[in-house]
Amino acid sequence: MCAVVSRRPRRYVYAGRSGGELAAKSESESETAFGPGAGKRQSGAGSSVRATRVRWNVLTLVMLATGLTYLDRVNLSIAGHYIQTELHFGTETMGWIFSAFLLGYALMQVPGGWAGDRFGSRKVLALAILWWSAFTMLTGLAPRLPIAAWLGVAASFMVVRFLVGVGEAACSPTNNKIVSNWIGSNARGLGTSFSILGIGLGGAVTPPLIAWIMQRWGWRSSFYISGAIGVVFAALWFAYVRDTPEEHPKVNAEELRLLERARSRTPKMREAPANAPWKKLLSDRSVWGLLIGYFCQGYPIYFYYTWFFIYLVRVRGLTVSEGGIWGMLPYLSIALLAPFGGAFSDFASKRLGKTNGRRAAVWLGMFLSAALLWFGSRSSSSVAAILLLAGASGCNMFAATSYWAACIDLTQEFAGSLSGLMNTAGNLGGWLSPILTAYIATHFGWERALDVAALVTAGAGLSFALVSAGKSLDSTAAEF
Repeated sequence: MCAVVSRRPRRYVYAGRSGGELAAKSESESETAFGPGAGKRQSGAGSSVRATRVRWNVLTLVMLATGLTYLDRVNLSIAGHYIQTELHFGTETMGWIFSAFLLGYALMQVPGGWAGDRFGSRKVLALAILWWSAFTMLTGLAPRLPIAAWLGVAASFMVVRFLVGVGEAACSPTNNKIVSNWIGSNARGLGTSFSILGIGLGGAVTPPLIAWIMQRWGWRSSFYISGAIGVVFAALWFAYVRDTPEEHPKVNAEELRLLERARSRTPKMREAPANAPWKKLLSDRSVWGLLIGYFCQGYPIYFYYTWFFIYLVRVRGLTVSEGGIWGMLPYLSIALLAPFGGAFSDFASKRLGKTNGRRAAVWLGMFLSAALLWFGSRSSSSVAAILLLAGASGCNMFAATSYWAACIDLTQEFAGSLSGLMNTAGNLGGWLSPILTAYIATHFGWERALDVAALVTAGAGLSFALVSAGKSLDSTAAEF
């Protein structure tokens, strides 16, 4: 049997390294929580002791939480076709409605990340899910809310979607904090890829699911059902997830040893939360590289979350059912390529060092994504165009895993705060995307709108040259 490990619930942040607190050195140094044969150890009596797999269950819930956010944001892009027809909204009006979500989402990224650092990801995200699920359900009632009589139906949609974005803002930075606490430095790319995989799976399920619901029960029902799913998931998240492995009652002694060894090159944990050093963060070149690059990353990717389905139906001539099926492809591409991006980033970092390894992954993904967007916009074949554009979304998220991993590389102690800051920049780019895309498409055509997205994508790759992921900003952390 495993030795019993006594625990009392605590919250942790990272501080300086100190010896003597990690697993015994008699254990193999090469074994990690993620390597071949991980999770099995010979006891003194010759019997094998297997580690529990709670870490993978937690990462799976991280993936599902991210997937839920994309169910609740992409549903509007699918319902948008029906909403435009019923309520007589023009393309530019719809662009402002799409962007209202992103404004709330961007503005609350830093508060969401700070709250995760300060109060713990488990509680913060559970409350956030309940918040955004309630306002997702209210989206179906937006034309009938009192604010619609005061300011107009379009304004009612904007206010409700803004508040959905306020709730969803906590998800990405708090998830990255969970990854920071549960995953060692040698697998951060893989760990962050679970969130990106959730984007792919959630986005892939949403178009056919929402199209099917709308065709049977109307577009309003799609928001009611999406919100109800969120309420159920919030209860599951709160019941199972803990902020750290040490707090989780189902983590056995062997899994805890594996996780300690995987984190052995990271700063030691300490109790007592501290305030994020914003002046230090904002004066660092690497942080600005992340902010500029992720702003550029957010602009093209939000074309898929807002306009892609309508582009398929109104520009490429697909039916609603066909659009629901073909609309899955960008998200399937993300689901396929994001884990490869995380694994490649970790592999390249081991071979080339953190700085050059993360750069290699970002450059490969972003420059390839820009090329696919450019050629996809010009294809006369709808099938070829959809495949090229889908490939561009996957390559974008292949690179995005390295941005999130770099947040943890630069500061584990304030990973949630830096992740929130970076995602603020990304979603400001996302907020601009549907507005500017609608303007360019209306006045110059959809080909030019996608050309701009391709150029901005290339800018995301170039900006990452400023990021030195191998240099930690934690004041007491050793660089590696």
